[in-house]
Amino acid sequence: MTADERRAIEQDCARLVALYANLNDAARWEDVAALYAEDGRMARPTAPDDWIVGRDAILTAFRSRPARATRHVCSNIVIDVLDESHASGESAMLLFTGDGAPKVGSFHDRFVRVQGEWRFAERRGSLTF
Repeated sequence: MTADERRAIEQDCARLVALYANLNDAARWEDVAALYAEDGRMARPTAPDDWIVGRDAILTAFRSRPARATRHVCSNIVIDVLDESHASGESAMLLFTGDGAPKVGSFHDRFVRVQGEWRFAERRGSLTF
């Protein structure tokens, strides 16, 4: 793999992290779920050991949440390329809601290339405070 190919993968995966935050804040649940592989799984920062498995289950989980105004700020995004089809990453997250104090946490991600497109294979959130 060339350095340019590695940087392209890092950029594609970092874009997924930012896009996820923006789509989540816009309550575009179908688009958020589409960022996952069909068999992808996620664990929310408030329940990091409670896995929701499969794109359809992820969509159902997002649709069942009460409506609320949010703004996610993601930074310190570091992507590690494992090979041409797999990567992992970590990012810091700051969540603002209209009904409480900001929350600080992180996401640990695994990425997979599916039919030429990068998707989340796994997204695990956690709260620091």
